[in-house]
Amino acid sequence: MELKRKEFTYRGKTLDELKALDVREFARYLKAGQRRSVLRQFQDIEKFVSRTKKKILKDKKLRTHKRDLIIVPGMVGLKIQIYDGHNFIPIEITGDMLGHRLGEFAPTRKRVSHGTAGIGATKGSKAKAKK
Repeated sequence: MELKRKEFTYRGKTLDELKALDVREFARYLKAGQRRSVLRQFQDIEKFVSRTKKKILKDKKLRTHKRDLIIVPGMVGLKIQIYDGHNFIPIEITGDMLGHRLGEFAPTRKRVSHGTAGIGATKGSKAKAKK
C-alpha cells in the first residue's frame, strides 16, 4: 500500500498558485494584523525577495537583521540566517511558516540552565567552608 503525501495548501491555494500571486494579492489570504503589516511594508518584502534570489545565484549566505518581515510565498524554500541579537540562526523557510514573522523562528532569549550552587549558597555548604 502506497502512502500518498498530502499536497501543501494555504487557505485552499497550492504553493504554486500562491507563488504566482503578487505580495499584495497574497495579503488577502492573511489574518487582519498580518495583512495590514504586509500592505504597509510590501515594498520592503518585494525588495528582500528579489535581493535574496540574486544572492542565491551568487552562492552567498543569506543573512538578515530584518526580524519583522512577514514570510510570503516567494521566500519558501530559502535558507536564511536570522540575527537573534548575538548570533545568526540558520532557518529553512517552509510553507507552514507563511504569514509568520522571521523573528519568530530565531528566539532572542535562551533557555536558562542553572548550575550547581556555589560554596556558601546553602546552609550545609557554609558549615563545610568554615572547617
